Amino acid sequence: MNSVKERLVNGIIKENPTFVLTLGMCPTLAVTTSAINGLGMGLTTMVVLALSNVFISLLRNVIPDKVRIPAFIVIIASFVTVAELLLQGFLPFLYDALGIYIPLIVVNCIILGRAEAYAYKNPVIPSLFDGIGMGLGFSVALTCIGAVRELLGAGEIFGIHVMPDSYVPVSIFIMAPGAFFVLALLTAIQNKVKINGERKGRDMSKIQSGCGSDCMSCADAGCTHRLYDEKAADKGHKADTEDIVIEEIKEEENHG
Repeated sequence: MNSVKERLVNGIIKENPTFVLTLGMCPTLAVTTSAINGLGMGLTTMVVLALSNVFISLLRNVIPDKVRIPAFIVIIASFVTVAELLLQGFLPFLYDALGIYIPLIVVNCIILGRAEAYAYKNPVIPSLFDGIGMGLGFSVALTCIGAVRELLGAGEIFGIHVMPDSYVPVSIFIMAPGAFFVLALLTAIQNKVKINGERKGRDMSKIQSGCGSDCMSCADAGCTHRLYDEKAADKGHKADTEDIVIEEIKEEENHG
């Protein structure tokens, strides 16, 4: 469960933050007007995610449970500030392109989600590679979306003109609606590949749609599916106990 390979595969394929879990939609839809913007945002998020996971895992036995969320935000905000200053100093063109979405990494649900669900409950090394895996998955998704939008909307990829001169760019793809179209298309292709593989009897377990219902090995303590199952089990246990008590009372009355 905590092996390096498992953590990387989990983040890139099995629980890809964008295509499977549909997290971090704000930067996904806003900054992917080009492949370089998507790659820059993805890698920046990956660095913050990996370092935050490491520090939260190191301090998991020190941070009080009641203030863990504010503590997570302080740690994440520190790394986001460092990343923002480095981008501003060394990659000003990328800093200008990403704009307000760099400081908004602080409240990115991917980072907070992995801090709460994994890093706060696991050792440092698995937490590091969990952050790297999720960050790489996010980077791959944003780069793919940005590349498709840039290709269809401008006839370019990474600023290099690749379409023939006769090609007329479909400008809607580099506008806001284009992000929804491309995200829906890529997600549909992934689901189609999974369905076709399952029909042919192949093991497509690495391509999932979020919760795999494996609550025994799930690291997400806040999973609504598991909480629902636990509540149902508690209710069932209480109901069984009440039935036993009622039966015992009836038996005592009959004997009396």
